[in-house]
Amino acid sequence: MTLAFFKRVLFLIVFGLAGTGQVLAERHDPVTVSHGYSFFGDLKYPADFPHLDYVNPDAPKGGEISQWGFGTFDSFNAYARKGNTASLSSVPYEAILTGFADDATATYCFLCTTIEYPESLDWAIFNLRDDVTFSDGSAMAAEDVKFTFDLFMEQGLPSYRAAVSGMVASIEVLDPLRIKFIFAEEAPRRDVIELAGGIPVFSKSWFESTGARLDDSSLTPFIGTGPYALESFEINERVIYERRAGYWGENIPANIGRNNFDRIRVEYFADSAAAFEGFKAGVYTFRSENSSKQWATSYDFGAIEAGHVVKTELRDGGLALAQAYVFNLRREKFQDPLVREALGLMFNFEWSNEQLFYGLYDRVNSFWGNSELEAVGVPVGDELAVLQSLVDQGLIHDDILTAPAVMAPVSGSRQLDRKSLRRASFLMDQAGWLVNSDGMREKNGQVFTLEVLAGSPAFDRITNPMIANMKSLGVDASLNRVDWAQVTERSRAYDFDVMNHSMRMSFEPSSGLEQYFGTKAMEGSSRNLMGFSDQAADALIELVVRSESKGDLNTRIRALDRVLRSKMFWIPQWFKAVHTVAYYDQYEHPDPLPPYALGELDFWWFNAEKAGILDVAGALN
Repeated sequence: MTLAFFKRVLFLIVFGLAGTGQVLAERHDPVTVSHGYSFFGDLKYPADFPHLDYVNPDAPKGGEISQWGFGTFDSFNAYARKGNTASLSSVPYEAILTGFADDATATYCFLCTTIEYPESLDWAIFNLRDDVTFSDGSAMAAEDVKFTFDLFMEQGLPSYRAAVSGMVASIEVLDPLRIKFIFAEEAPRRDVIELAGGIPVFSKSWFESTGARLDDSSLTPFIGTGPYALESFEINERVIYERRAGYWGENIPANIGRNNFDRIRVEYFADSAAAFEGFKAGVYTFRSENSSKQWATSYDFGAIEAGHVVKTELRDGGLALAQAYVFNLRREKFQDPLVREALGLMFNFEWSNEQLFYGLYDRVNSFWGNSELEAVGVPVGDELAVLQSLVDQGLIHDDILTAPAVMAPVSGSRQLDRKSLRRASFLMDQAGWLVNSDGMREKNGQVFTLEVLAGSPAFDRITNPMIANMKSLGVDASLNRVDWAQVTERSRAYDFDVMNHSMRMSFEPSSGLEQYFGTKAMEGSSRNLMGFSDQAADALIELVVRSESKGDLNTRIRALDRVLRSKMFWIPQWFKAVHTVAYYDQYEHPDPLPPYALGELDFWWFNAEKAGILDVAGALN
C-alpha cells in the first residue's frame, strides 16, 4: 500500500467521510473523494472554479422571457403516464449531481459538496450541502433523498423501476447530510453514480402531508429546491414560473451568471400557425424556429423590418437529433424488413429539401450523426471484430461484415422518383404484397393500409407527398391528424402504424439505450415507441454499458449504430447544425455559446434598456 493510500484512509477516519464500519471493511479498496465524476476522463472544472466558462458572471437579473407551447395540458407531474404535462413542469426540481454545457461526459456536485466512491464503484456516498432549501423554506436532508428514491421505486414508471431496481441494492442515511447508495453486484459500474445522483429530490414532509402520488396527474406541482416555482397558470392558455426569492443556490459557482430571468412564461396555441402569428404580434418573445418554410419566407413582418426582432442562426455543436417516422413493429405488416425498406423509399428527402425546406437541412443517416460515433463505410478493425463475434453467435447475418453502413436512400428531383418506385415495387412483390385488380397491394386477401398519426399541422406539407408516393406504390396510405390528447393516448397504447419520433442520444450512452432499443423496454417505454427488439442490438447495448475505456465505448456504439440502421425500422428525417432562433431585441447571450446548449432559459439575460425601447415602440402585446 502506498503512502498516499494511508493518508487518504487517515483523512477519511479523522474527518468522518467514511460510513460507520466501512473504513476497516473496505480499506483494501482506495476511496476517491471528489467534487465531480467522470468514468472515462478528467473533469473540466476544478473544485474551486469561480464560475462556468461559458456564462457572463455579471449578467443582470430581471425581466421576463416567454415562449410558446403546443396543444393542451392538465398536469404538472412530469413523472406519470397520466395526463398531458405542462411545459417546463420539471423546472422546479434539482438533483444531487448536474452537468454543464461544455463538458458533455462529466457530472458535478450540485446539491452535494463531495462524492466518495471506491475503485470498485460498489457504493457511493454523497455529502449533501447544509444550505439547500425547498421552495417552502424547509431544509433538504438525506431523508428527502431516500424518500424520493423509494417513491420512484414504488410509484415511478414501470420501465424506470425495472431498470433502476437492478442497479441499486440499498440506500442508507448515514447522518442528516450524508447518504450512501450501495450498488447491485451486477449493475454496470459506468452508470451507477450518475444514476444515483441524477434523481430529482422531493420533500418527504410535503408528500406525507398532502398525500400526493407520483403516478397521478396533478395540477399542484411538487415542491422542489430549484430556482423557479410555479407562479400561476390558466389551463390550456399559459403557464408562468417565477424566480424564487431567497433561492438557496443563487451565489454558488455553478449558478453564477445563470437563472437570470425573473419570470418564464409559456403561451399555449392550438397549432404552429397560430403560434407564429402570436409571435409576430408580440404575444411571446422568444421562438426557436423548426419550420424551414417559415424561416425562409415568413420573417418579413413589421417587427423584423422595424428592427424589434432579431433573427439569427447560432452554432449547435451537439449530436444531430435522430428524428424520424417510425414503424410500429408490434404490427405484423411492418415486421418484414423488405416492407420497411420499400416504404422508406417513398419519402423523397432531396425533393423535400429543395421544394419545402429551402435547402436548409441535411439528411439524418445515423443515431449519432454529426459526431465520431457514427458508423461509416464498411466495418474495420475493432468494430469489425465486435460484429464478427455477433455473427459467430448467430445473432446477425454475416453480410453486415462487408456491407457499407446503411444510408438513407437518395432520390431525384421529382416528388415521385421512378427509380425508387421500381425498387420499392420489387421489394413489396418479394414480401408477398402483390398488386390486385384495383391497383392496391394485397396479401392473403388483405389490402396493405398505413396510417401516419400526427398532432401538428406543421408536418402536413411534408407527410402528404410521402402519402401520395405510397399510394402510387399501391399502399392505402393516409394521414390522420388528431388533437394532442389523442396523440398522447394512442402513442402510450401503441395504437398507431407510423408516427414521428425523436431519439435523443448522448456522447457517452449507457443503460439508457435499453429504454430506446432494448427488448426489455419494448412494451413499457415511450422511448422505444417502435417496439424494437433484436438480439444483436441487445448484446451490443450490454457491451456498451460495460465498456471500460473510451475507445471500447466508441467502437461498440459505432457497431450498434450500424446494426440499428440495418434494421430500417425508421424513415430518417432531417437536421441542421445550427439553432434557428428569433427573439424580441431585449435579450443577450454569451458569445460564443457553449457547444452543447442554446441555453436561452439558462444563461441568457434581460437588457432593461433595450426592453424600454420596445415598450415605447409598442412592439410587445
